[in-house]
Amino acid sequence: MVDNNRAKELKAFDDTKAGVKGLVDSGIVHIPEIFITPSLTEKEFSVENLDSGSDIVSVQIPVIDLKDMNGDDFQRRRVVEEVGEACKSWGFFQVVNHGVPQHVMDEMIGGIRCFHEQPNDIKEEFYSMDPMKKVMFNSNFDLYQAKVANWRDTLACLMAPNPPTNDELPQVCREELLQYSQHVRKLGLTIFELLAEELGLRPNHLLDMDCAKGQFIISHYYPPCPEPNKTLGITKHTDPDFFTILLQDQIGGLQINHQNQWIDIHPVNGALLLSNDKFKSAEHRVLAQHIGPRISIACFFTTQLLPFDTLYGPIKELLSDENHALYKETTVKDYVLYYNSKGLDLQNNQKLLTYFITLFLPKIK
Repeated sequence: MVDNNRAKELKAFDDTKAGVKGLVDSGIVHIPEIFITPSLTEKEFSVENLDSGSDIVSVQIPVIDLKDMNGDDFQRRRVVEEVGEACKSWGFFQVVNHGVPQHVMDEMIGGIRCFHEQPNDIKEEFYSMDPMKKVMFNSNFDLYQAKVANWRDTLACLMAPNPPTNDELPQVCREELLQYSQHVRKLGLTIFELLAEELGLRPNHLLDMDCAKGQFIISHYYPPCPEPNKTLGITKHTDPDFFTILLQDQIGGLQINHQNQWIDIHPVNGALLLSNDKFKSAEHRVLAQHIGPRISIACFFTTQLLPFDTLYGPIKELLSDENHALYKETTVKDYVLYYNSKGLDLQNNQKLLTYFITLFLPKIK
């Protein structure tokens, strides 16, 4: 049964085109009902606020130094093995000495903050819920599909291979987007090569499959929340792409689910996070917080917005009589459209999680 009151609240929020920041700017002290997550308990929050019986732990995920990647064969192989082990065991890892200058990362975070803190009459020119637009600002792409709304606003930009014109990008962060996307793309190409080598394939194998052809940058803005114990910045989910490179500020709030425990990801200055669904589908979420705003920028390597007919599935070179394909092929676009139709809520998407784990590999027994 459709909840008419909820539907009206969602529509009213959407019609403001001001997002969550608009609510904060209005001076609210209690969050609207559409943001309240009923299942949250005292165990759902950061380790700093919990007793020792919490199911959240604080450990360091792998940090991989890429400075020796172009050294001799032994050094490169060591980096390849570290990346492979991190993907198999965690699905998340941080990289340092990755080639993206610190000032470029700082300017990107600053530019995104400037976009979201502009007067709303400027931002709303980019407001849209159309998932096929190359540039769009909104709050909760799955606002009408998800069970609850999350406490964040988003600017999303397609940066490759058919980007918008420069004039179509927001002026306040245009140069930052263009500069950062070029640097992070170079890093992405390198990571694809390392993943291919870990699989025993040629370095260009995944690139030749056009896995790196699409680049989609999604920039989140998490305003301070008056009741952070009642909602989430992003509910638990996995990313529907080949892999993600994440730039975040120093506020924190990101958690991953590792061995059925939520783990706080403490930001490392100058590091970039990678989540990768090839080996392990990494479930993660972001907590709402009193402090803020928190800013994070996710670069998705995906062909979801491209009219590609390419069917992706287990790599044929890795199949055998003992290790056969267990999943049918699909296009990335069809996969993402289905994913988006269900919203981020994991209960709706859990059947999808196994698919992109095996995008590059057959089922691992």
